[in-house]
Amino acid sequence: GDYRVTLVDRSAAQLAAAELPAGVATQELDIAATGELEKILAGKFAVLSAAPFHLTTRIAEAAAATGVHYLDLTEDVISTRRVKELARGAKNAFIPQCGLAPGFISIVANDLASRFDTLESVRMRVGALPQYPSNALNYNLTWSTDGVINEYCEPCEAIVEGALIEVPPLEEREEFSLDGVTYEAFNTSGGLGTLAETLKGKVRTLNYRTIRYPGHAAIMKALLNDLGLRHRRDVLKDIFESALPSTLQDVVIVFVTVSGRRNGRLLQETYANKIYSHRVGNIVRSAIQITTASGICA
Repeated sequence: GDYRVTLVDRSAAQLAAAELPAGVATQELDIAATGELEKILAGKFAVLSAAPFHLTTRIAEAAAATGVHYLDLTEDVISTRRVKELARGAKNAFIPQCGLAPGFISIVANDLASRFDTLESVRMRVGALPQYPSNALNYNLTWSTDGVINEYCEPCEAIVEGALIEVPPLEEREEFSLDGVTYEAFNTSGGLGTLAETLKGKVRTLNYRTIRYPGHAAIMKALLNDLGLRHRRDVLKDIFESALPSTLQDVVIVFVTVSGRRNGRLLQETYANKIYSHRVGNIVRSAIQITTASGICA
């Protein structure tokens, strides 16, 4: 098409290791450095933030300063509030939280909800899991370690009995089966995106939970709460990245259930899907890469 893409990272080694399609340029740059990102954004059409959540506001502020359209994949609630502030009165577009969750799952849930006259509950579940778990956590690293830890530590938005509230992460654990496999799900932060605001006053129950294999939540609660690693996230990140291998052999599970009334009848509709890693072009991409990119590209 009539466009050019440049991948920016502060690490030359990471840029060299990136498996990129033909025609994608790279540029080594520390985006946290004052004024540097603004220089390369000048004259560009859009910037897509796929950086760790703590850099979200930095990139959004650079987009605001240069008038460049802005999109991101963040799950972080606080940084998204800052992006919304920047969007007020701006002539360029600001489109946060448009990956898998938040992002695609919100589109699925809203589409299902639109089919009802009145809503009772919207329950959203997403997980990016290894196909072949081989450790006590039953988990491999498939996306941002900072993002995983953040969603396990920060408060979670939910609508309970019609009221928008915050609930604690890692709580309200449940189990369910899909295609004969048992999973657990529990509260994590950020997955609702702006859907809580959209459906406030229209639904009795709205919640988002992350899917894992059984046993994961108990170990994470021990690490974060009993051992206090929620207050030493850098230590936990180092442990994860030293001990948990990454994998391309993953599966993304999307499971959304909506109940409500249509023509006076109480009904339920469910969307359930499993997405596996596969080859895109000549490159094998993980399921989380495919689903995240699909959300923002759409």
